[in-house]
Amino acid sequence: MRKEERHKLIMREINLHNKVLSTDLSNLLNISDDTVRRDLKELAETGKLLKVHGGAASKSFVAPFNTQNEVYALNEKKKIAEKTLKLIKNEMVILTEGGTTILELAKMIPENLKVTFFTISPQVAITLSDHSNLEVITIGGKLNKNANLHVGASVINQLVDIKVDLCLLGANAFSAEEGLTDMDWDIVQVKKAIIRASKKAAVLSISEKLNTAQRIRICDANHINYLITELPPEHPLLANYRHDYLKLL
Repeated sequence: MRKEERHKLIMREINLHNKVLSTDLSNLLNISDDTVRRDLKELAETGKLLKVHGGAASKSFVAPFNTQNEVYALNEKKKIAEKTLKLIKNEMVILTEGGTTILELAKMIPENLKVTFFTISPQVAITLSDHSNLEVITIGGKLNKNANLHVGASVINQLVDIKVDLCLLGANAFSAEEGLTDMDWDIVQVKKAIIRASKKAAVLSISEKLNTAQRIRICDANHINYLITELPPEHPLLANYRHDYLKLL
């Protein structure tokens, strides 16, 4: 495989999953670890990604407020955010994580909506704070710098003490068979706690992330109440997700 093709595939994986491991790229592309390291170094030097321990991360995911970082599938994420607004009603208590799709949602909250938001994302909290009628509560703890999310035991302990109407989760990967999955152990544990703290759970995901799976399971698909994508609910790609327990938006 030519270097240009490898770089294109590497960037697609990073854009889809926000972070990739070098070992996974080596297996996916059938190349040596040394070749992966060289490719990641070149892409980092040209400003296309950030090298992190064990792999690489999307610049827009780690630093979403930097306007020079292009957000992958931005139009699709805006469409997902618009659909998600239909779930949010006055006086609700909502718990969110972070990510570019949820940031787009935070920008779209109507000024007249009165909602309490808990979030583990500093960026989401800052964006929501622009809305005068929202009460914003940050769940604090150790900052995972690769995702800009608070993680760790203190976050999980705080989540034990709350019960919210709805949680909003981004997706690293989601499939009918494997459910919601991720590659970061600390983030997985916090997402599990978020779901336990919520009466209902919604996954916000561009369709390219569907039918994919990462190493660590957060929950089975039947623990999710809403799947929100940019596609119409009747789209053929969503056929495997049509169940009584899961509403498609």
